[in-house]
Amino acid sequence: MVITSMPRFGYAVLLFILASISASPSSAQEQPALPPFEEWLAGVKAEALAQGIRAETVEAAFAGVTHDESVIAADRNQPEKKLEFPTYVSQRLDDRRFARGRDKMAAHKAELAAVAKAYDVQARFIAAVWGLETNFGAHSGGRNIIQSLVTLAYDPRRTAYFRKELLAALKILDEGHVTVDRMVGSWAGAMGQPQFMPSSFKAFAQDFDGDGRRDIWDSYVDVFASIAYYLKFYGWRSDQTWGRQVTLPKDFAERAAQANLAPPSTRCALRNHIGNMTLAQWQALGVRRLNGAALPKADVMASLARPDGPDGAAYLTYGNYRAILRYNCSDYYALTVGKLADMLKDFE
Repeated sequence: MVITSMPRFGYAVLLFILASISASPSSAQEQPALPPFEEWLAGVKAEALAQGIRAETVEAAFAGVTHDESVIAADRNQPEKKLEFPTYVSQRLDDRRFARGRDKMAAHKAELAAVAKAYDVQARFIAAVWGLETNFGAHSGGRNIIQSLVTLAYDPRRTAYFRKELLAALKILDEGHVTVDRMVGSWAGAMGQPQFMPSSFKAFAQDFDGDGRRDIWDSYVDVFASIAYYLKFYGWRSDQTWGRQVTLPKDFAERAAQANLAPPSTRCALRNHIGNMTLAQWQALGVRRLNGAALPKADVMASLARPDGPDGAAYLTYGNYRAILRYNCSDYYALTVGKLADMLKDFE
């Protein structure tokens, strides 16, 4: 769930960030005092008009908008239990999701192929992100985005961030990409079938069908192109896959210590990986494919992820995996996208 001028965090990561801020013991001391809701809302409207958003857009967007206590309730009651990866992936890659993905890829084969060619991103990965975000468009959320963002922007814990997202949403409406009644999504403000926050829409949404609107709600080619452009922007290579599950030698801990393998980055999930080496170097360290065969002879850099710790499954992850992490900086999410893409490979 991937959310500002920075890269779009996935929706699940957004929820984690919100929960972290909510749980911060110092947050209560830092919360600014806000005026009464109606007075505050009038200030937002005035700011929107000052930014050049048309008065009729502002009037239509805020018609009937109130402070939505159900949004606050959803924000306050986010689940905290961490699932182990096998449970996480089994809940998201069941037979029904696979069948829906297969059928959706068949139904939109031509559109996916056109987008894949234009952006040089394999169709199966576009479909896999689509599938994980909204179950291939089935569950993109039905909440009024303006009302959700108004409510969260009025919450003093994150008022600055969500006020910027609210103003970005108003600009999207003003540019005519979507109507107020169709601007729907999650309670946290993630929109449409790719679940973009408004600022991410502004940065990454695409008008692939050339109708003058970047329609991530109802235009399949715009949805596919927006996901593809996002991945491509962060370095996607169509001559590579995401990575693979591997087996490790019994003495891998000792070998890794001797090789002085460190995290490849301090950024989000990568801080929990080790190494940044070629496949040949991993091969020399005793790493093999899941079936015990040698690793591919390819000039590919990889790091090792073990999302459930040293006793759990191990995965070598490539550059494309990092692009998926830009969408949602969670190993669980990125690995599940990769596994779903592998399942859908024969339906491109």
